[in-house]
Amino acid sequence: MDWTEIIAEVSAESVDTAADIAQMTVPYGIYIEDYSNLEEEVLEIAHIDLIDEELLKMDRSKAKVHIYISPEDNPNEALSFLKERFSAEKIDYRLYSNDCDVESCLENWRKYFKPIEVGDKLLIRPVWRDDFEPNGRIVMNLEPGVAFGTGTHETTRLCLQALEKYVTKGCTMLDVGCGSGILSVAGLLLGAESAIGIDIDELAVKASVENAKLNNVSDRYTAVKGNLADEVSGCFDIITANIVADAIIMLSADIEKLMHDKTIYIMSGIIDSRLDDLLSALPDNLKIIEQLEEKNWLCLVAMRK
Repeated sequence: MDWTEIIAEVSAESVDTAADIAQMTVPYGIYIEDYSNLEEEVLEIAHIDLIDEELLKMDRSKAKVHIYISPEDNPNEALSFLKERFSAEKIDYRLYSNDCDVESCLENWRKYFKPIEVGDKLLIRPVWRDDFEPNGRIVMNLEPGVAFGTGTHETTRLCLQALEKYVTKGCTMLDVGCGSGILSVAGLLLGAESAIGIDIDELAVKASVENAKLNNVSDRYTAVKGNLADEVSGCFDIITANIVADAIIMLSADIEKLMHDKTIYIMSGIIDSRLDDLLSALPDNLKIIEQLEEKNWLCLVAMRK
């Protein structure tokens, strides 16, 4: 089984932000190809001013971020994550692979995505797989398409585990950056009365609606394309944000407007190195009541003080 190489081509001025986002998709590092400061860097590192002609011909306005996905991992998770986060950061990008085109990668990963148990109550079943036993678990039927959220990524699993603990019968839920709708649908299957999913990606919104239908909860689910401040009002019992730390920090100014005194706020997609940045940005009136961890990923659960 071969590894999959995904290449994100971005403008040179965006490469640092793009690299930070890409680093969140894999635990073993990335490779950055950036020739924007070629002469200065060669002189500084090698102390020579003779540079290969082929290197001098490289496009200085573009940079490439190379990401390598192991055979056991899901290329779709990385692809959808990159698309969504690059768009959120307004980074112009092109995604492709040296091994196969992106669409082929999306198709190939299906053979590795098997029904998986999450927490104590849920079983996530890809709609194309019939080889599973519920074993008393709640079965969630999932067709992620090109949207983020299959349950194979640590950030999603941590959110699902938190939802299992905090969702109560009849509660209301808001899912910020809903992706495939996996968290919203899980919340509804676990007993929530209603859920709203919001995402800036139109394909994610469409995927979340389809997944709500697959699980017979579409009458209790609403999907919205846009950003939080413009499209959502009112207060919710459960709020989830499985997005990157920077996006959660940006939400901090508005999130309390959507919370009442008992609201549970679940934040995930946080790499451990960004924990202090995020904590310092949270409103003073919020307190962390639980922290879940898997590998280098964190999920924080907060309430009002």
